[in-house]
Amino acid sequence: METPDHILIVDDDAEIRSLLKAYLAKNGLKASAVADGKGMWQALDAGRVDLIVLDLMLPGDDGLTLCRKLRAKSDMPVIMLTARGEETDRIVGLEMGADDYLPKPFSPRELLARIKVILRRARSLPDNLRPEETRHIGFAGWTLDTAHRHLVSAAGVVTPLSGAEYRLLRIFLSHPNRVLNRDQLVDLTQGKEADPLDRSIDVQVSRLRHRLGDDPRAPQLIKTVRGEGYVLSVPVAADERCG
Repeated sequence: METPDHILIVDDDAEIRSLLKAYLAKNGLKASAVADGKGMWQALDAGRVDLIVLDLMLPGDDGLTLCRKLRAKSDMPVIMLTARGEETDRIVGLEMGADDYLPKPFSPRELLARIKVILRRARSLPDNLRPEETRHIGFAGWTLDTAHRHLVSAAGVVTPLSGAEYRLLRIFLSHPNRVLNRDQLVDLTQGKEADPLDRSIDVQVSRLRHRLGDDPRAPQLIKTVRGEGYVLSVPVAADERCG
């Protein structure tokens, strides 16, 4: 019998913890819930967790801090919750490495749908993008650590990546100096979950350029080929650190 996915809920609201645990369990998932970052780390040490639902506003370390620390050591999917709906909070959460963002109040049904999509996407990563293939990929002074799924600059500064950013960068690094159109990028990064009308690739490319310090007005790393798509226009060295 297949083991159900284990979802860890990190929220200081006892009512939300109880509601989500019951709802996820009713829908075939294993669910645990804790009130703060300390509880989160203890739960992660105690056993396998497949995805974290992480509240932004927490006592002690907030959700952004916890997400950043988690991304430095793991690529575990994260959905961030917040009572605040400002766009700035959403952007900062995604930049800290969250895979998705859901403002409160929200429907448990919508959260469940997002959990399923993110888990499927995480598991549909093509074999040539899996971390065991190569540990370090160097390009333009950057190193992608595929084991921890983060970027390291020439100065040794670690930059966390969301799941979507990591998948997109791996595609570019696997096809350097080759123009990839939007449909190809959507298909390669999302596999069977691809939406033919999805235009988020442009947003993801923009976000990835920001991570890499690539000027969007005159990008030197990920260039736009008008009418065709995007191309990573620098040499790539597998299993090497750049810097």
